[in-house]
Amino acid sequence: YYYVKSKKDGPTGALIQAATAVRTHDVAAFEKFVDVGSVTSHLVDDVAGQGAALSALVPGGGLMISGALRLLKPTLTNAARKEVQRYVETGSLEAAGKPIPNQSLNVSILGLAGKVVGPGSKLKGIKYTTEQGEQALVGIEFTQPRYDTTMVIEVRMHHRGDHWQLTEITNAAE
Repeated sequence: YYYVKSKKDGPTGALIQAATAVRTHDVAAFEKFVDVGSVTSHLVDDVAGQGAALSALVPGGGLMISGALRLLKPTLTNAARKEVQRYVETGSLEAAGKPIPNQSLNVSILGLAGKVVGPGSKLKGIKYTTEQGEQALVGIEFTQPRYDTTMVIEVRMHHRGDHWQLTEITNAAE
């Protein structure tokens, strides 16, 4: 009983409840278990911190793009949150990724995620869970046939009193 209860109420259970919220199109429940603003804020920081990679994409412009990303961080975070809400509401990546009218910046966080965990990818399961007080690191393992590999996406979760909430993808830069 205690083992099952600890799994249900622990970080793994929170991830399962977030996935259930996506399947049932329940935005409020999803946002209870995933802090979309925090996750996207950390993603923007990770991308902006990849100066060498950005320079490879835009020779000589890595520093400029990195600075622009930091300036646009609040806008990017807000746009990503709306995109994720549309995805949870509709269950469709296509609908979520459509440009929003009257929005000058249309960046798709889900499109970026689709490059990593895209068509053909399958969830293998939870590779590990490490709880350290009010924080936990959870490794989520996916197959990625396009690259003929298995990937582990590590997420940081925080205990919020009565539930756990995903707040960061720790290895996004990798």
